[in-house]
Amino acid sequence: MSEPLESDVSAPVDVEPGWLERLRDRDHTQGSLYKSLFVLSIPLLATSLFGGVIYQMGDLKLISALGTDAMTAVIVTNQTIRQAFVMLVMGASFGAQGMVARAIGSGNQEAADHVAGQVILLGGVLSLAMACLGGFFPAEILAALKVSPQVLEVGVPYVQIVMILNFGMIFVFLTNSILTGAGDTTTPFMVAVVQSLVSLAAEYVLIFGSLGLPPMGIAGAALGAVCGQMASTLIIWSTILRGRTRVHLRLRHFRPDPAVIRSIVAQSWPPAIQMVAGFLVTIYFVRLMGSFGETPQAAYSIGLRLGMVAPMIAFPLAGAVATLVGQNLGAGNRKRTWKALWSGVSVHASLMIAMALALFVYRVPFLEAFTDDPAVIELGDEMLFYQSLTFVSLAFYFPFFRALQGAGDVMFAMGTSIANALFNLALGTYLAVNLDYGPTGIFMSGLASSALVTTIVSIYIGTGRWMRRAGTMPGPRRPAK
Repeated sequence: MSEPLESDVSAPVDVEPGWLERLRDRDHTQGSLYKSLFVLSIPLLATSLFGGVIYQMGDLKLISALGTDAMTAVIVTNQTIRQAFVMLVMGASFGAQGMVARAIGSGNQEAADHVAGQVILLGGVLSLAMACLGGFFPAEILAALKVSPQVLEVGVPYVQIVMILNFGMIFVFLTNSILTGAGDTTTPFMVAVVQSLVSLAAEYVLIFGSLGLPPMGIAGAALGAVCGQMASTLIIWSTILRGRTRVHLRLRHFRPDPAVIRSIVAQSWPPAIQMVAGFLVTIYFVRLMGSFGETPQAAYSIGLRLGMVAPMIAFPLAGAVATLVGQNLGAGNRKRTWKALWSGVSVHASLMIAMALALFVYRVPFLEAFTDDPAVIELGDEMLFYQSLTFVSLAFYFPFFRALQGAGDVMFAMGTSIANALFNLALGTYLAVNLDYGPTGIFMSGLASSALVTTIVSIYIGTGRWMRRAGTMPGPRRPAK
């Protein structure tokens, strides 16, 4: 390896760190676990609020003004086509987060930085693949979802733009997970605020035409989202390169390292398969809903987006659990690892169940905010009823499987997810088609499958075998001299 850059060595300064720096640099292998959970999860929750709930609801509201066909095209694209690549990126990010967390917990900063650089290289490869598919086959990809001819016509430009200009989305996603694994959740929060505000403002200007620009409709929605992603990319890139986060990337960290890349892939492909399994279930049921008519597909699409609000808010808590589990296992403290898991579960479950109750009570007003079609509202009401019940199981499942990934035990979660996806597909098809329950059968199978997979993972967590999976970190402990 080459000599470290001069910028790698910081001169000591007698400056009292600010409150953001103290939060960012907290040692999560010591002290109160609830305080660590609070320090990690509050910025993550705020990140999810801005980057998920506020943006998703604002985006949906803007697009709803373009009509049902445009709204369906955007939702179907984001929940299926684009989600396929998001699942792959999430797999890489989950593996990277666990590896970075264990490196930080063991005091191996150079290994954490090295892993981060290699993860970003892999993200670039995935970004290129996504751009090629979206650039050459947008119509074929959207048509595979059995959307109506009207949705296909308005949706192709949206698919093409978001897939070709995807790098900002992938880069921000990966760097956020890397920083979270290192214990820095404040930087992703500040980036999410910028991304959400820029995206919504740009979408409004480009969709309806303002500031001297012509109205671009659904294409404007895609370009507006890209504007926010690119603004966030510039901010986070500048921050990381200047060493103002828990991860300090230098040019040497971007040189391809086959050994580290193999380790990342080994930790990343099982979570990716796990996420893709759930994604394929969504695609299958979107197609199946299309066979029941346009109204069920529209109701299912809106219900999917509304049903993501609670997981978007609560899932960051599960991410904080992964960081705490990974860092404390890296430090060799298994007793504290157990305490970290159950502290996280208690908070995550309380929040998720509270939101499930809110969705159950106010499901019709939520739907009425985005559509005035009585048939869509009626079917969406039934879907959200079942989803609110499903959230009770997910309240425990999310922190459990994220803890497994933080510990490096990625195979069990993948295996159970694949088995559960097959069960969900079989049961949903049987109820919806064979027993002629229609959309109701799909809703029922989702509830049953979530309860089943949560029970299985809970039993495995109780055995404690997952704590034996944490391995050593690849890469040097310090820059080569």
